[in-house]
This record gives sequence, structure tokens and C-alpha cells, in this order.
Amino acid sequence: MSYHYKIQYSKGIEMSESTITVKGQTTVPQPVRDSMHAEAGTKLTWSVMPDGTAIVRAKTKSILDLAGTLKAPKGKRVRVEDMSPWR
Repeated sequence: MSYHYKIQYSKGIEMSESTITVKGQTTVPQPVRDSMHAEAGTKLTWSVMPDGTAIVRAKTKSILDLAGTLKAPKGKRVRVEDMSPWR
């Protein structure tokens, strides 16, 4: 048994479709992989909404990518040792 589903942009423009195999596997079409910046090994997160709509997101970024994006506030600086609540 295999299932068929369509991949759509949130704007409602149909992109592609693929088939889910009996093992629950499918191939993400190349145009979709390109738009998601997904490569081999990219993890996908799947969310199913109450109305049955599935949202698939590619986990292409890490929290480590945010390193250095925040700047220290001006003014008084506190050492980590001084932040300990047990001191």
C-alpha cells in the first residue's frame, strides 16, 4: 500500500508530488529540496495541524549559527562568578 500527497507552498501554488512507500519512505522532489536548501543528511521536522495539514521544515540551521549575533549591553558588566545564586 502506498499513499500519495501533494506538496504545496503556503501561497497555494502546487510544486510537486511524491508517493509514500509501504515502508513510509518518500523522495522529496528536487525543486522542493532546492527551495528548502536541503541536502543529503538534512533533518526534516513534520508538524500535523488539527485540520490534517502537514508542515515540513528543513532543519538547516543550528543554534550555534546565532553565536555572535547579540552584542553585550553598554554599562556595567558582571562576571559569571558573580552571577552564581549560591554565593
